[in-house]
Amino acid sequence: MTDPALEVINLKKAFGGLAVTQDVSLVVRPGERRLIIGPNGAGKTTLFNQISGDLRPNSGQIRLFGADITGLPPYRRAHCGLSRTYQIITLFAGDTIQHNVSLALLGLRPSRWQIWLPMSHYRDIAVEARQALDAVGLLHLADRSISDIAYGERRRVELAIALAQRPRVLLLDEPLAGLSNAERTTVKSLIASIPRETTLVMIEHDMDTALDLAETVTLLNYGRVIVDGKRDAVIADERTREVYLGT
Repeated sequence: MTDPALEVINLKKAFGGLAVTQDVSLVVRPGERRLIIGPNGAGKTTLFNQISGDLRPNSGQIRLFGADITGLPPYRRAHCGLSRTYQIITLFAGDTIQHNVSLALLGLRPSRWQIWLPMSHYRDIAVEARQALDAVGLLHLADRSISDIAYGERRRVELAIALAQRPRVLLLDEPLAGLSNAERTTVKSLIASIPRETTLVMIEHDMDTALDLAETVTLLNYGRVIVDGKRDAVIADERTREVYLGT
């Protein structure tokens, strides 16, 4: 039997006695499209931070394709095939688009410690960066500064960075937040085109768009899993309507 792409087992994190995630457990299968929903403060981004290694849980376990990654730092998890985007864009505004992607790729290599070498030394990284930008439709803007491009294009740069790492599991934290209708259509198409070799787990408040992409849904509230299962069953569940949909 194939190992789950991602297993979260009894994950808990507490701040001053207030549990932000409380014994959260879920299983994500290879190739699955999973949507995480819940009201503000439900613990969604905290869960992502624990999975990606940005936040250490007090207890529990995180397994990636059967391997325990709970104690690994973020860059080691990236080497294992885990990548993510962030709710708040984290790009170097003064650098070019291509340089941002190249820096992210360099950070995954042992040579990242050789800071005296110019980026021109890494020709293969430049090629990979341009391929990633081409995949999200931004190759023609590769030499533009991040500060000179639109917000929706910055979202696509973050997606390019995540995809350039060739992840086996990709976490998307509100990839459609703050986008215009046209930009949402573009980013949605990009997400939908990601091959099934990459498992997707997404947090998103734009339910109309996100549900088109999702096969399974997990509802969190007060750090707990309230409902988990197939998309239509979760959306039809009374608890989902009470806690999140408000109908």
